[in-house]
Amino acid sequence: MTGTVSAEFVDRRPAPHKTGVPPRPRHRGVTSDVHRGGIRWALVAWTMTLLFFAPVAWMALTSFHREVDAATNPPSLFAELTFEQYGQLFDRGVTPFLINSAMASCVSTLLVVMLAVPAAYALSIKPVKRWTDVMFFLLSTKMLPLIAALLPVYLVVQRLNMLDNVWTLVVFYTAMNMPIAIWMLRSFLAEVPREVLEAAQVDGANLLHVLWHVVRPIAMPGIAATALICIIFSWNEFLFALNLTATRASTAPVFLVGFITNEGLFLARLCAAATLLSLPVLIIGFAAQNQLVRGLSLGAIK
Repeated sequence: MTGTVSAEFVDRRPAPHKTGVPPRPRHRGVTSDVHRGGIRWALVAWTMTLLFFAPVAWMALTSFHREVDAATNPPSLFAELTFEQYGQLFDRGVTPFLINSAMASCVSTLLVVMLAVPAAYALSIKPVKRWTDVMFFLLSTKMLPLIAALLPVYLVVQRLNMLDNVWTLVVFYTAMNMPIAIWMLRSFLAEVPREVLEAAQVDGANLLHVLWHVVRPIAMPGIAATALICIIFSWNEFLFALNLTATRASTAPVFLVGFITNEGLFLARLCAAATLLSLPVLIIGFAAQNQLVRGLSLGAIK
């Protein structure tokens, strides 16, 4: 009895781990569920992307078809491809419309950025009194439908003899995009470290020096995202461009609707014009996609 130990008295506890900490169980089931869930969400995202992209791809494909092939029902997917529609666009004189749109969009965006950055700086880094009321006032200007302001704006422009002038569109697009630019830039500038600004002020930097050499490099992704949004809004604006211009200052959207008629076939030529007028914004967005993603994520924290 002294040399033997009963089985019921044997210590059945697991041997301690070498490190003194028991190993953690591996949750293989949880990991696999998370992986499968990620795959499902990725498939949903790709499906939604393809659904949104399908009309754009169909528009671009139709632009390379002849009018007869584009008007068939059901549409002919494997019809003969041709550049005939794009040649007719340039024969009709699309270049001046593109130049007017580019000038109105780029100049107005430059003015918006130059005016919105100091305003956003005053509302975020150096907040003025009752800055929330200022932000609400800026937001309230976007609540008025554009069609409601069309007649007063037209009468004012007519009295100033500024009808059919591209600079009228520049002024209007600047005023139109200013509120949304200030709102976006305020969220971006709020992420600028205060310590950097205080160090610049201690070194004797004035306001312009701080804005250009300190705030601008840090907030450049947000500024680029704001500028891209303003360019898109200005490039796509149609209502005031149609009513305030005639022949000299008409923009690309006005040129686009000129192909819609109740006589003859126009679908392929309309798709060609829409594809051509969409390319500048797509190229700018693709070139600035890194800055755009960084800017949107920068302002999303606040």
